[in-house]
Amino acid sequence: RAVAMSVSHSSRLNKLVREQYMRLPQDGRVQVTYVWIDGSGEGVRCKSRTLDKEPKSIEDVPEWNFDGSSTAQAEGSNSDMFLVPVCMFRDPFCLDPNKLVLCEVLKYNRKPAETNLRHTCKKVMDLVKDSHPWFGMEQEYTLLGINGHPYGWPDNGFPGPQGPYYCGVGADKVYGRDIVESHYKACLYAGVKICGTNAEVMPSQWEFQVGPCEGIEMGDHLWMARFILHRVCEDFGVVATLDPKPMTGNWNGAGCHTNYSTAEMRREGGLKHIEAAIEKLSKRHDYHICVYDPRGGRDNSRRLTGHHETSNIFEFSAGVANRGASIRIPRQVGQDGYGYFEDRRPAANCDPYAVTEAIMRTTVLNETGVETKDYADH
Repeated sequence: RAVAMSVSHSSRLNKLVREQYMRLPQDGRVQVTYVWIDGSGEGVRCKSRTLDKEPKSIEDVPEWNFDGSSTAQAEGSNSDMFLVPVCMFRDPFCLDPNKLVLCEVLKYNRKPAETNLRHTCKKVMDLVKDSHPWFGMEQEYTLLGINGHPYGWPDNGFPGPQGPYYCGVGADKVYGRDIVESHYKACLYAGVKICGTNAEVMPSQWEFQVGPCEGIEMGDHLWMARFILHRVCEDFGVVATLDPKPMTGNWNGAGCHTNYSTAEMRREGGLKHIEAAIEKLSKRHDYHICVYDPRGGRDNSRRLTGHHETSNIFEFSAGVANRGASIRIPRQVGQDGYGYFEDRRPAANCDPYAVTEAIMRTTVLNETGVETKDYADH
C-alpha cells in the first residue's frame, strides 16, 4: 500500500494499451516536441506539433510560440512568446522519426526572456571558441514519491545512516534503479552526450554525467538530459528533484560539479594554466556563488556548509583530490601535469548556461569583480 501511494495515478494506466497506439504508422509525418525553460529558470515545458516530413537539421524546424502568461514569462495582455529551435535530438518516447527540439525563448519584441540564459552564454562561447573549452557536468538529483518523501524511504522515519548507498547494489541499498537505467538508455537514443551514472551518498539520490561537451553544447545537452529525466520519471510515477538540499540533517546535498579545461590545459605542461585559472576564480568567488544557483546563492547556502563533502560558501579553497574544496584538481591531473579541474560549487538546480558562461568570463576573458561586461553581437 505504501508503494502504491507514493507513485502517480497516471503511471498505473495500462502501458500495453498505449503500445498498441504507439505502433501505428505515421504516413511520413513527424511529431516534433518543442522543449523550453520556463519562468522559474528551473522547470521545463513542452508541446508538440506535426511536420509534413522529417527535419534533417535544426534549420528545418520552424519557430513557434506559446502562452507566456501560463509559464510565468509574460502578462496575459501580451502573452505570446517565441520558441526559437536551437538543438535537435531523437525522440526516445515516440521513437524515430520523431524529434525533441530544445528552444530559446524570446519575448514579443524578440529580446531574450529573463530566464533565457543561453543567449549571452552563446555570445561568450563564440568569443572564446579558439580556446576550445570542454565541460563535463555531474548532475545529482533525488527521487521523490508524489507525496514529497524520498522514494523508498520508510513512511515514518529514516533509512540507516549514509555509508552503504554510494554506488551501492542491492534492494536494501538502492531505490529506483529502473528509472536511472531507463533514463540512461533514453539519453543514448536521443543523442545526448551522457557519459555515466551512479547511485549517490544519500539513499534515493543519483547522479548522471554529461560530457565532454564543447562550448554552448554543454548547456544544450544537460538541459535535454534533465527534460528526459523528468519525462522518464513521469512514466514511472515519481518525481526527480534538483533541490540542492532536499533533506535537512545529516544527509548529503545535491550538486552539479563542473569539470572544465581549455586546449592549453589539456596539453603537456597544462597544469600551470590550470593553476592560473584557479587563481582567477579565487578572486571572484562571490560572483560565481551568485550565478551557481537560481536564487543568487540562497539555495547553495543550504548545501555549501563545509560538511557532507562540500566547501564553505563563504570561503574559496582548492586542492588535489580534495572533495571538501571549492575546486578539486584530480590526483591523476596533478601527477600528469595537465588535464582539467572540477568546480564543486554549482548547485544541482544551477543553469548550466550560467555556470559555463561565468567560468569563461573569469578564466578566459579575464573579467574581475561582480559586474559582467556586455559584449557586442558578432
